[in-house]
Formats: sequence, structure tokens, C-alpha cells
Amino acid sequence: MPASDHFDRRGLQPALDFAITVVLWIYFTGGFVFFFSPFYLWAFFFAGQREKSFQRLNSRFYRGFFAFARVLMPGHRWQIPPEVRDIRSAVFVCNHRSYLDSILLISLYDKHNTIVKSRLFDIPLFGSMLQWSGYIPSSSQGRFSEMMIQRIEKMPAFLADGGNLIIFPEGTRSQDGRIGRLNKGAFKIARSCRAPIKVLFVRNTEKMFRPGSFSFDTRGPNTISLALIGTIDSATDRETGFLSQVMGRVRAMLESQNK
Repeated sequence: MPASDHFDRRGLQPALDFAITVVLWIYFTGGFVFFFSPFYLWAFFFAGQREKSFQRLNSRFYRGFFAFARVLMPGHRWQIPPEVRDIRSAVFVCNHRSYLDSILLISLYDKHNTIVKSRLFDIPLFGSMLQWSGYIPSSSQGRFSEMMIQRIEKMPAFLADGGNLIIFPEGTRSQDGRIGRLNKGAFKIARSCRAPIKVLFVRNTEKMFRPGSFSFDTRGPNTISLALIGTIDSATDRETGFLSQVMGRVRAMLESQNK
């Protein structure tokens, strides 16, 4: 009898899921306070390039989370090929299945930026860290308008220096796996910066952390993968002359993975 079935029949699997979830959330709080906060404080006061230092620390913090998760949940396997890990100076567009998607991509790249829901900037301390990391608010309304303008103006230099911009153009998680409506922001930024668009597809993160659930599903077997499924060269007029055509191509790439 598989161990997971044994736990389920005895009613212990939910308790195990809950316990491992608590341990991982302790990493998010205790790990930050006791291990990472001194490095963030040093970067805030002494780093010559604060945004770059904060992005690197964010990446390593989440990298530690996933390393810990691999140990605690060996039933979940990971497939992230070198061709994804080695991408530089690109705008990423990716489907969105779970809250884990964004921190997974952040964990892969020391030099990164991303678009964050504007309401998160209002959370004490966490919102300040998002701002110090140079992340972009999703709304250009009110007090966020100047912040967004400043971030976008710096984007060409950031990408030219090897940074990656991570965007989930659906804007929210898919509840059924189907690709939702794509927002234009990522494509406009790529065109204005003449940066390549790297189309990624993530699978099965929602099986590890199901929408609407507090606890991780620790059992498996499950394989989480992140694949590069296409590239669009935004530096060529032929491919960027019509924004709707580029968005249509990306949608077709993403939808082809659901078949």
C-alpha cells in the first residue's frame, strides 16, 4: 500500500500537509527575521545599488524556500532546463496557475523585475521592500503614476544590463487552466525597449499549492515544470508593427500547451 494512501485512510495526511505548511511559513517569517533581515539592512544603508541588492536577496530568499520545499515534499519533482535558467535581458510572459509562480521565477534570477498588484505596496514593511526592490505597481492611478513612470523609464537600461522583466499577462491565476485575457502591458514594454519576449509555460504548481487552500499538498507524485515555448524578437518591425498580432501569437503558443 502506498504511504500516501495509508496516511489518507488514517486521516493523517491533512495533518501532515498542515504541519509541513506551517514549517514552510515559519521559514517565511523566522527565516527572514533571523537570517535575511541583517543582509537587507546592510543593503538598505550601505549598498551602492540598493535595487539590485534587494532583487538579489529576494531571489536567494525564495531559492531557499524552494530548496526547503524539495526536502520536505520529495513527491514533487522539478524540471527547469538550463535554457530557462540562462535567459538574460528579456521580457518574460508566462501563464499563471498558482501563487507559487511569481516567486518561482524570481528565485531563478538574481537580476529581475516584475509587476506587483498595487495594493501590496500598502502593506507595512513588505510594501516598502517591494518599492526598494524597484518592482512596478500594476496600477498607474493616483500615487502610483509617478512610480510607474520612473520604473518604465529605467527599464531599457535594466534589460540591457542583463536583467529580466517577469510578467504574467493574464493578471490573475487561472482557475481551470485555460488562458485568460492577455493584458497589453508586457508587450508594450518589450516593444518600447526593443527587448525579446520569452514565452514560458509553467505546469502543476497548482497541484502543490491548490487555489483556495491554506495547506500545501505534500504528497505527489507531481512534476512541476517551467519550459521556454517560444521567442519573439521585439527589435524587428515585422514582428512588433501590430501589437494585436504579437499578442495573438503568444496566446497561440500558450494555448498549444493545454492540448
